[in-house]
Amino acid sequence: MRLIDWQLAFEQHLLSETSTANSHFAGTLLGGPTLDVDTGLAIYHNAYLSRLQEVLRHDFGAIRYWLGDDEFAALTEAYVRRYPSAHFSLRWLGERFPAFILEHLVAEQSAPLAELARLEWAFTLAFDAPQGQPLTLDDMAQLSPDEWPDLQVDLAPSVQQMLCRFNTVALWRASKDESEFPASQALELAQICLVWRHQNLCQYRSLDPAQACALAGMVTTGWNFSELCAELAVTYAEGAPLQAATWLKQWVQDGLLERRGP
Repeated sequence: MRLIDWQLAFEQHLLSETSTANSHFAGTLLGGPTLDVDTGLAIYHNAYLSRLQEVLRHDFGAIRYWLGDDEFAALTEAYVRRYPSAHFSLRWLGERFPAFILEHLVAEQSAPLAELARLEWAFTLAFDAPQGQPLTLDDMAQLSPDEWPDLQVDLAPSVQQMLCRFNTVALWRASKDESEFPASQALELAQICLVWRHQNLCQYRSLDPAQACALAGMVTTGWNFSELCAELAVTYAEGAPLQAATWLKQWVQDGLLERRGP
């Protein structure tokens, strides 16, 4: 058997649903005085699955907290069978886990569970994202009066946005605190949740609809500061510039924004 054929056969064994090795493949190996071939291959098979599940337990601790060890083990085993690791780094193993939950479980259970998985994955993405060059309050203080009206911003590279239709943040918080897990329930009004890294720590915050709309206007639509003030004037009248400056200061202080170039 050529080396490449042997490697592919070993890979097929690791990815199979049973720890019993193909007899032709097993026949190419020699057992030792204390470990026969079939037992050794079974150990490799089970250890491979166990290692992948360990990664998912780390990345999706809140899902495990919700389901319990047994249900989480069954779900993650089904996941790695459906979507085997295809990247040289296990960092990307859980990328398709939220989508898998939607396709694998009934809708009543899958929707809130998948949303929680997306939130957990957002923390992973935020933690590993490039640093970028977030604006600081000192940067803002150095802006001249003439620069403020045309000021445009983008989100810093680590910022992840997700729409929460359930009390997902409360569920995630309970898992981190190891407190009583609240019942999953739909929110009366969906919320935008931001997850980002600031000063090497991951942060999160839910935005009320008005602030979420203002932030989206600047980073997605491309409003400059004067256009933000004009949009807010519909609701806040003469208080629009103050409200715009207050939100902008908060976003900058949190490390959410970079200045958009000309």
